[in-house]
Amino acid sequence: MAYLVKRSRDRVEIRESRSTPRGPRSHRLTSFEGALTPAVLARAADRATRPFDARTMVRRAQAMGIPVEARAPETEARALLGRLRREDTIDPVMAGLLMRALDGVATAPVPEHLAEVSEWIGSLPAARGAAIRDLLDTFGRIAESHPPRRSRPREIFPCFSSADLSAAS
Repeated sequence: MAYLVKRSRDRVEIRESRSTPRGPRSHRLTSFEGALTPAVLARAADRATRPFDARTMVRRAQAMGIPVEARAPETEARALLGRLRREDTIDPVMAGLLMRALDGVATAPVPEHLAEVSEWIGSLPAARGAAIRDLLDTFGRIAESHPPRRSRPREIFPCFSSADLSAAS
């Protein structure tokens, strides 16, 4: 039977119990940080020696407060889109096989707000970081080009001291 164990920080393990001549033993099927994804569940199911119920794992994770992602992030598809957007060359045979494999896959229209940022799908974190730094540099130059805002002069309040009161008496 498989079960979840929370470890330090965000690390979680999926473990399985086994009966041995020396008594029950537990071994780790897989570990992950962050959310429980279909890829993590598939990895655990591949390593399990007993029947593995992914739906039970999802329910237990939700009960333990572990985030669960219902869909895989499709990192391979994002990476391929990134390569195609950078105009990297791919093998024509692979392109043909991909087109044939994607022929029967259901598609959905791309929402307008996602079409604007589609160039960032599959981009490398370094490229995203460079774009953010450029944006912040541009903002800094704009902010420096404006004259400083005028502010009202600070009102100076009289200073009261108990030493002055004792000297007057």
